[in-house]
Amino acid sequence: MGTVMTTRSVLHFRDVGLGDVATVGGKGASLGELLRAGVRVPTGFAVTTSAFRQTVEHLTVHGESIPARVAALDPADAERLAAATAEIRAVLESAPPPDEVAAAVTAAYAALGEECGDPELPVAVRSSATSEDSAEASFAGLQDTYLWVRGADSVLEHVRRCWASLYSVESVTYRLRRGIPETDLGMAVVVQRMVGARSSGVMFTRSPRSGDKSVVAIDASWGLGSAVVSGDVTPDSFVVSKVTGEVRRTVATKTRWHRPDPSGSGVAESDVPAELQDQPSISDEEIAELVAIARQVEAHYGCPQDIEWAVAETAPAGENVFLLQSRPETVFAEKDRAAKAAPAARPFDHVFNLLGGQRPSRG
Repeated sequence: MGTVMTTRSVLHFRDVGLGDVATVGGKGASLGELLRAGVRVPTGFAVTTSAFRQTVEHLTVHGESIPARVAALDPADAERLAAATAEIRAVLESAPPPDEVAAAVTAAYAALGEECGDPELPVAVRSSATSEDSAEASFAGLQDTYLWVRGADSVLEHVRRCWASLYSVESVTYRLRRGIPETDLGMAVVVQRMVGARSSGVMFTRSPRSGDKSVVAIDASWGLGSAVVSGDVTPDSFVVSKVTGEVRRTVATKTRWHRPDPSGSGVAESDVPAELQDQPSISDEEIAELVAIARQVEAHYGCPQDIEWAVAETAPAGENVFLLQSRPETVFAEKDRAAKAAPAARPFDHVFNLLGGQRPSRG
């Protein structure tokens, strides 16, 4: 698969795939790849790393370029670092980007609205990191997600907020301490049609608790997935055997949900109606479809996946399950790598490690 080498500010998901992480970040590349694999994904586009770099080169703080200003900082001088990064973030969030970048994002949002039949289409705006370094990711504001954003001006505002998050005190300190040059910095931003979710959640194509690769583990709750990801609700849990299809169910009492704010923008948290609190948030048919999609995605990528999904409120059954994101599962993947890399003192220890530390039971 050829990589898209581009200076374009915006690329539609259908034009990118896994080879384009440097241009559209991990989330953007994954969404394009899922579309290519025939998975149902809400449509959208990525604001490229080229747009970010053009903007950073175009803006100045007190007449000085942003990279030069960051490079001159001392990571040990906390007070100066906090003041300088606050100034940089304020400029990035408020100053208009270059005309070409602003025009490209505005045009892409208008085209998306036309594609979906809504000129004020609600979208999710998410940071899409180009680095796979999990330590860096944890510092770089890479979890920024804004839901239910409407209108071109608001989309541009939230894109700028994602960019500005790269200049948090933590992120800049991390780069300075590790000597990561500002010229290597890149962030893409994903703009994706919001799914009006009746239910949503996450699923893993191996058990997140034991690492067992023979199951799909699904966490589900009412409303938007932000309630599950943020830990505001104890979700329903469904563990499905890939071999037999047997489902182990734990239906939780789900008291809170995240819904679109009645104002039409953003997300509101409220109480789940009493009659829904103890009901399973997805049906047996939806569980079966999620498992089928999970297996398809895992087969496409060739490794266990950590997947965000939603069941749309208005779409007909059989067409209402959407994937919002898929990324390689990391916790057990790292344990697997560590287990393979560790030399064993005795041959039996090596076999024991390969068994996952489980001594054969006698019985």
